[in-house]
Amino acid sequence: MILSQIRDYLKQRGQCTLSDIALHFDTDADAVRGMLDVWIRKGKVERRSATASCGTSCQSCDPASTEVYFWVDEQSADKKIDVSVPGFCDHH
Repeated sequence: MILSQIRDYLKQRGQCTLSDIALHFDTDADAVRGMLDVWIRKGKVERRSATASCGTSCQSCDPASTEVYFWVDEQSADKKIDVSVPGFCDHH
């Protein structure tokens, strides 16, 4: 897995959870997170939580499934992105 493969996958999908990306590339979530951090530093990827309370309330969800990553380009930079995942979490 290389940075360009993550870039292409994320650009194609627009947004993905960390667990989706790790599953697609059959690799550890921490390894993927490290690669995504490179794109974040370059301003090409944004990381958000699936819901506003994820990571701060019940702690029942797998952190890899609540981290949502977005590819940022000229088109998406001006759009408000909805990071809510319908039916995603019923723990809060």
